[in-house]
Amino acid sequence: QVQLVESGGGLVQAGGSLTLSCTISGRSFSIDEMGWFRQASGKERQFVAAIRWNDSRPRYGDSVKGRFIISRDRAKLKVYLQMNDLTPEDAAVYSCARKPSGRAWTDWGQGTQVTVHT
Repeated sequence: QVQLVESGGGLVQAGGSLTLSCTISGRSFSIDEMGWFRQASGKERQFVAAIRWNDSRPRYGDSVKGRFIISRDRAKLKVYLQMNDLTPEDAAVYSCARKPSGRAWTDWGQGTQVTVHT
């Protein structure tokens, strides 16, 4: 069983930056990719970014390209999401997720709230 715990959310002014962290724990698990998703109130969950565990290759959703950066620390079992130039449209609950090799996203954290005010 894998546990994912997010941290780093909070209130930020539009144009500001915030960095989220996801801590991974558990026993006997594999990771193909780790990802970040977000869900705003009344909206569907949206893909934000993912990073391939072995070689750190990132990919991003169109709405965050050029503003967000995903990274990971294999030794610490952590994934980060650096969010820059935030807008009110970025406000949501951000969750990290694990994708094992050959499978879909299978494990999810509880999420951390990001609020952006003007």
